[in-house]
Amino acid sequence: MIVEMEEFRFLITEDLEEERIDKCISGLIDSLSRSYIQKMIGEGRALVNKMPVKANYRLKTGDEISLEIPEAVEPDIEPEDIPLDILYEDEDILIINKPKGMVVHPAPGHYSGTLVNAVMYHCKGQLSGINGVMRPGIVHRIDKDTTGSIIVCKNDVAHVLIAEQLKEHSLNRKYRAICLGCLKDEEQTIHKAIGRHPTDRKKMAVSPKGKDAITHVKVLQHFDKYTYIECTLETGRTHQIRVHMASIGHPLLGDEVYGNTKSPFQIHGQVLHAMTLGIVHPRTKEYLEVNAPLPEYFSHLLQVLT
Repeated sequence: MIVEMEEFRFLITEDLEEERIDKCISGLIDSLSRSYIQKMIGEGRALVNKMPVKANYRLKTGDEISLEIPEAVEPDIEPEDIPLDILYEDEDILIINKPKGMVVHPAPGHYSGTLVNAVMYHCKGQLSGINGVMRPGIVHRIDKDTTGSIIVCKNDVAHVLIAEQLKEHSLNRKYRAICLGCLKDEEQTIHKAIGRHPTDRKKMAVSPKGKDAITHVKVLQHFDKYTYIECTLETGRTHQIRVHMASIGHPLLGDEVYGNTKSPFQIHGQVLHAMTLGIVHPRTKEYLEVNAPLPEYFSHLLQVLT
């Protein structure tokens, strides 16, 4: 078996003097996690001046780093008979009400039980292949603990046309959420750019160097310590609603990543539901809107808070 390698070379300048090699490479190649880089260093794939080093090696001006990264081999993703809550389906698209806890597409160490596994079984090979074997038919995604509507494309034509709407921000996407605290403004727009967190690569953050992000927030109901809100996305950045709400001091209930308090309720992850999804249908060119009902835990939580 021949494994192809991608090679990187760096010459260390004075400003990187005394920095750990794993941290340095992580900053130079932001597509790789620090833990993965440490694994590559441990396997002897990172050399300094043609000699292997440890992850805590402190760099010196003039050091030459060479790093070999084996190209990822995409595994075969197996169809799985997992029940789907289908909101709409025709020959071109499938809109699903995703349950809490389900990952959208496979990732290293998590190749089964995903929405993709379920969709592959349901559609029996009739899925867009644009995003490859790991994400067949997937145009956008929602987080593991976010529930609600997500669209899957059955052919490449539909995929391209829906992706264009996503890029042009013309999709109608409304979310329901519960945030901490009492929002003073009944309606407000949060317009803050979002980018990768400067120190925690798994998180996003408000950043002037990030991509433009706009969320329209409307209060639906006030509670004692919480607010029930509707969030309309004008853009679709990773973790956008979660980051934006945390940035104004009102993180989502249950969000332990962007909030600093644990939920007093028996819930897992953020209280966030993708309720409304509106698109221009790729074949008929007519507007199609689908609403995913609130999940039972969300409805029960509203009753408890009222």
